[in-house]
Amino acid sequence: MRTLSIIIPTYNEAAKIESAIMDGLRQGAMEVIVSDGGSRDETRAIVERLQTQHPTVLLINQAHGRGRQLAAGARHASGDVLLFLHADNRLDANASEQLAARNWPTWGGFEQRIDARGLRYRLLEWGNTARVKWTSRVFGDQAMFVDRYAYQQVGGFDEVDLMEDVLLSKKLKRIERAAVLPGKVIVDARRWHARGVVRQTLRNWFIQVAFALGVSTQTLRRWYR
Repeated sequence: MRTLSIIIPTYNEAAKIESAIMDGLRQGAMEVIVSDGGSRDETRAIVERLQTQHPTVLLINQAHGRGRQLAAGARHASGDVLLFLHADNRLDANASEQLAARNWPTWGGFEQRIDARGLRYRLLEWGNTARVKWTSRVFGDQAMFVDRYAYQQVGGFDEVDLMEDVLLSKKLKRIERAAVLPGKVIVDARRWHARGVVRQTLRNWFIQVAFALGVSTQTLRRWYR
């Protein structure tokens, strides 16, 4: 039986982190690693409290930036398979069983369920699944998973401010196409609620096009924020 490490990057996620950690523990993960980027709220205190109850929870400190935080978490991981979970996402109750049932595919992500009603959200879900199937590009909010050997073979996450998931996908698809599992990963809709579905989607597309044209990840991070 292969072992699973779940890695969660955080920055001011006090409202979400406890649920994310408990979600990871329910998957039977050998460890849940929280890689914190200097939270100023109660995120760290919540993780430290959970550590006293669950010794497989690990908190590490890292300079802010999701690529750096994920890379640091992976360096501390011991599992055969690494699963990277955003703090505001929730795994399906049988996510680890889906991985085992597919004979632990080399890498990939899960289908999503955005936590909001409406056809626009269902179309977003469909488009994100199609992107993985057609281009082998897995985004972070699809709970990217990867065999630890394959992760190390390609050099892991680039320690960048943004687009770390796109860069890792580009390297991994040279080994094998991404698998997409039925999930669902429940995705918090706060970004779309804050800016609107069309505006947020166009913003995401703009960031991706700018990155493809060579705009630096530091500049993209400023735009994204």
